[in-house]
Formats: sequence, C-alpha cells, structure tokens
Amino acid sequence: MNTRYRKIILLLLVATSIGAFFWFDLHNYLTLTEFKAHQASFADYYADNRMLTIAIYFILYVVVTALSLPGAAVMTLAGGALLGFWTALITVSFASTIGATLAFLASRFLLRDWVQGKFGDKLKAINEGVEREGSFYLFTLRLVPLFPFFIINLVMGLTPMRAAAYYWVSQLGMLPGTAVYVNAGTQLGQIESAAGILSPGILISFVLLGIFPLIAKRIIDVLKRRKAFAGWDKPNKFDYNLVAIGAGSGGLVSAYIAAAVKAKVALIEKDKMGGDCLNTGCVPSKALIRSAKMASYARRAEEFGFKSGEVDYDFAEVMERVQRVIEKVEPHDSVERYTELGVECYTGAATITSPWTVEVNGQTLTTRNIIIATGARPLVPPIKGLDQVDYLTSDNLWQLRENPGRLVVLGGGPIGSEMTQAMARLGAEVTQVEMAPRIMGREDPEVSAYVQKQFETEGISVLTGHTAREVVQEDKQNVLLCDADGETVRIPFDHILIAVGRHANVTGFGLEELGVEIAERGTVAVDPLLRTNFPNIFAVGDVAGPYQFTHTAAHMAWYAAVNALFGGFKSFKVDYSVIPWATFTDPEVARVGLSEDEAKAQETPYEVTRYGLDDLDRAIADSEDHGWVKVLTKPGSDKLLGVTIVGSHAGDLLAEYVLAMKHGLGLNKILGTIHTYPTMSEANKAAAGEWKKAHAPEKLLAWVEKFHRWRRS
Repeated sequence: MNTRYRKIILLLLVATSIGAFFWFDLHNYLTLTEFKAHQASFADYYADNRMLTIAIYFILYVVVTALSLPGAAVMTLAGGALLGFWTALITVSFASTIGATLAFLASRFLLRDWVQGKFGDKLKAINEGVEREGSFYLFTLRLVPLFPFFIINLVMGLTPMRAAAYYWVSQLGMLPGTAVYVNAGTQLGQIESAAGILSPGILISFVLLGIFPLIAKRIIDVLKRRKAFAGWDKPNKFDYNLVAIGAGSGGLVSAYIAAAVKAKVALIEKDKMGGDCLNTGCVPSKALIRSAKMASYARRAEEFGFKSGEVDYDFAEVMERVQRVIEKVEPHDSVERYTELGVECYTGAATITSPWTVEVNGQTLTTRNIIIATGARPLVPPIKGLDQVDYLTSDNLWQLRENPGRLVVLGGGPIGSEMTQAMARLGAEVTQVEMAPRIMGREDPEVSAYVQKQFETEGISVLTGHTAREVVQEDKQNVLLCDADGETVRIPFDHILIAVGRHANVTGFGLEELGVEIAERGTVAVDPLLRTNFPNIFAVGDVAGPYQFTHTAAHMAWYAAVNALFGGFKSFKVDYSVIPWATFTDPEVARVGLSEDEAKAQETPYEVTRYGLDDLDRAIADSEDHGWVKVLTKPGSDKLLGVTIVGSHAGDLLAEYVLAMKHGLGLNKILGTIHTYPTMSEANKAAAGEWKKAHAPEKLLAWVEKFHRWRRS
C-alpha cells in the first residue's frame, strides 16, 4: 500500500472518529456537571477496580488528545478528583504527551509534505528557527496554558522538529500546567462550577505559570552563556563596556550610540576612519558620478537651448576633485570628532584573544562586549591570468590619474554599472561584461533593459551572457577571453575593473582561534539580536550581511549596540522589513520592498500602479522627463508591497515610500499630503492619484451623477 492510500485511510479514520464523537453527543459526557453528577459512582468503581479504572482513563485521555477533541481539561480535573494528586499527575502527564505526539505525527504524515512544498520559501525562517531553538520555543508554549495545545500539536507537526524531542519537551513543558489542573481537581468536591477553579490558590498557580517562561528563558540563557564561555577566563573587571572593531559605518554608529548613553567605548581601525564608504566606496563614487554627469550635460547642451556645449577637462583633475570631496567629508568620521564624543580611538590591527579581550598595538583591552564591524573587500574571481595584469577594484580605482582608455568592467551589479557609465562619460572606451542574461539582475527585467539601452546610447558596449574565462597577452596587448553561446569572444583592454561583488572580512583578527561561527555565505553567523555564538560578541554591516549597504550597517549598529549594553534588561531583534537601496546610474534606479519579479516568484498577490515621469511638470522643465514610478500594492488595498523608481533623483524620491512602508501608511495618505509644486516629489502623489483613479467607486459615482442631475433640474 503506497503512502497516498495510507494517508486517505488515516484521514478517514480520524474524520470518522471525530464525527462519531459529535454525532453521538459524547462531548456532553466530558463536562464538569456530568462528572459531578456521577462522581460518587466513579469513586466506588475506582475503589473496586483501581488498575482497570486507571487503564480506561489513560486510553480515553490518549484518544481525546490525539484527536484534538474538547474535554481534556475536564478529564484532568476529574482525574485529580478521582485518582488523587500523584496518581493523576503521572497518568495524565504520560497520556497527554502520548496523545499530543500522536496528533503531531498525524499532522506530519498528512500535511507536512504538502505545506512545505507549497510554502517552503515562506517557512524557511520558521524552519531554521525550529531547527536552531525549537525545543525552547515548544517548552515555552507548553508552559503557557493560554495557547491551545491541539493547535501546537498540529502546527509543530509541519516543522522539521524531531518526534523524540517533541515528546520529551512536551512532557516536561506540560507538567507544571498539568499539576495545577490536577491539584484543582483534588478540590473538585468543593467546586460547584468552572468559575470555582479560579480560587486564590489556583490564580497564584497560573500567575506563576505566566512568568515561568521568562524565568525559564533566563535560566536557559545563563546555561547557553556558560556553555559558550566554557574554557575561557573572564576578567574580574573591564576597561570598557564596548569595543568596536572597524571604523566604517557599523563601527562608527556603534561607538556613537555607546558614547551617547555614557558607556565607555573603544573604536579600533587599522586603516582609515570612515571605512570603505568614505575612502573607496560611496563618497568617492558619487563624487566621480557627479563630475561625469556634468560632462554629460555639456553633450546635451541643445536640449537646454544652447547651440553647443563643450567641457575641457583633465582626467587627473577630476580624480583630484574626488580626493578633495573625501577630505571635506573626513572630519565627520575623524578621530578628533569621535574623541570629542567620548570614544577612545585606536589606530592599529585588532586581534580578539578571548570573548572579553582585544589586543591592539601590544596593548590588551578588556571589555564586556565586542562588536565586529570589519566590513568587506572586493571579490576577485579566480580567472586564469588575471594576476598577471594590474587589475582595478573599487579599492585602488581612485589612484588612477590617466584616462583608462579601453576599459573592461567585469560585473553588471550596482558598482559595475555605476563605474561603467561614469568612466564612459569621462572619455573611456568601456565594455561591460556580465555573465548573467542581463545587468542589474536584482531589478525587474524592464529596468535592466532600460538602463542597458541608455548605456548603449552613450556608446558603451554591454555584453551580457559572457563568462570571463582567461586574461592573455596577444600582440603586446591585454585580452579578456569570454565564453558566450559556445564561442570564445576576445576583448582587448588597457585596464580591467573587477566589480563582481564583495567578500566579508572574517579572517586575520582572531575569529578562527576563538571559534566564532562563519555562515555558509562567508559572513559571520549572527542571530536576530546580531549575536554570534558568543552572546557578548556581535557583528554588523558587510561582515554579517545579509545586506551590504552603508545604511543597513548603520541600522544594524543601533540594534547591536543597544543589545550589547542593555540586553540583560531588554533586547531587540533587528528589523529588515523595509530595506531601501539605489543604484546611482543615470537614470537612477531605487527600490524598496518587492519587485514585480520577486512578487511573482513568491506567489504574492499584487496590483501594479505606474506613473510615467514624462508627464511630470518638473521633469519636463528639467529635460529629465523619462523613467517611471511603479508601485505594487495589495489587491483591493492601498497597502504598499514594493516601489521601484527609475529616473532623475530616484534615490531621493524613494524616501517617502520608505517612510510609508515602515509606518504602515498607504497611497491614500500620500495622495492626501501636500507636495511642493513644481518638484520631482510630486511624482509620488501622482502615482497615488493613478491608484485612486483605478479604484474609484464607480457605483457610488453613478449615484452622485444622478444626484447632481437632479440638483440641476
């Protein structure tokens, strides 16, 4: 007999049993009134047939709980009244656990494969949580009788939890509640109704049950801490409350917050304050993009009413301007500023030598907590021959002082796309190579196609579906060999920029020796509180992921700092529910929430509202009337699921939608907000207006039209 028929037979047996229970009104026998009416007879029978009575009671209890029938609570009370406290406690404890486990197994056998197959992607986080701490979650649920146990049985059967663990955790977790009910049952002779159960003694028992999960969690946390710290000697006192390693966005914000709440904090940076964002990432790239845009405006002179426009520029001077911008921003992240804020700054390589000690410049710092914010570095793929040329990355690109000439940009993500366009606008002959079918693969296909078309209009060669295989020397020039559709494509170049992603910095400062866990994706493994497997060591930003943005590093830093300093009283799970990002090409691409592709992949129902920027007055006035605002909403609702903006200042326009999604505001609220005229921000209100127009109450408007016609007559 195959599994399908076994499932059908089991389902029929369960359905028949439950149906018979209600059809023959058997539930009427499992009431407090019915038991009290026959309590004397039951007691006499028990006195004459003790073992048989216990056996019958045990079997009935197993059946009731296994089928999730009502009446288990009354049976527990009856057991206490009939069998006495200890006999009833042991009998009910085993019977209830066996019945619950049978319900768990039935749910698993009948439903788990179907549920996991259909909703596996949505249940991934739940499954991981159950595998990691399922026993503790179940124990907590069992301790609180407000949670219906039959629901716990059925739902937990859909998870990866092992049946053996489910049994023993259930038996242990239900024991305190069982004892309370059995104890109430021993007093059943004095209880006239269910309300009588709420005597002062019983109420105190349930109050204790309510706070017991908190006590249990604290005990488990203490045990976990002892296990994590086993073999390490904890200092008797500490130099610091917090030491942050890495002075990029994550480290800077962590230190800032700690100093703001008067904690003693040290910040260690082995290179330059400000990290990648200031020195090799966000700041220099946006400065370069701005200069490149000025050059592009000159080429568009006729659009703005000029007969011609020329810009005479020196590439070296443009790159020097980038350095001047960095120097101008540097004071915001400087040692001087953070010292004034109360942070003790160290310049040098840090090494974590124990869960509470960090060495820097030969000095050992003791600290209650450590935050790892070491960032990431450019990922360099193992392409044969690449190490024979002076390749560029986002780290050393800024050292260029001569036009790179024929430039190959390897990578079609945000960094690769931004630098592709900027360098092309500054006179380089750029070829962008991407192994995927399209550039900007995280965006919808229409976005990728639109940006690629713009690149090609500007003279950029975009080669998608090309896999870089080898760098060779041919006729005294560098050549990149790519595989595309089974053929070898040769691309001569003077310089090659590697922009295929970033790799977390997790080595060289003691994590391996300490035993800090590393996730499969190569980042430091952290829990929702941003703790590593050492509960006083946290990780934020690129080194932890999952998002490698400056603003998410700062966002994570708040949670890590607060949890590190105040986690003994209150802790917070990091919130990734609303994460915005932007790619600063021209046009800009900005997004928050779901893209249309993601909504389809997740089978999330949605409606699309679209507003073209070619209709916006300010965009027309600026000759930037291209692009669109695309809003995904819940069907029949103005609730935002995701927004993609393509166009001038898209990154700035997105902020309104980020705020709306974060605080649960819909398109009606945006439509009802005054937006300054004429500004690009009116695009957001116009998009909300398009949604409103599509959801106009046609039937009501028909009656309103009749009303106005009547008023005119």
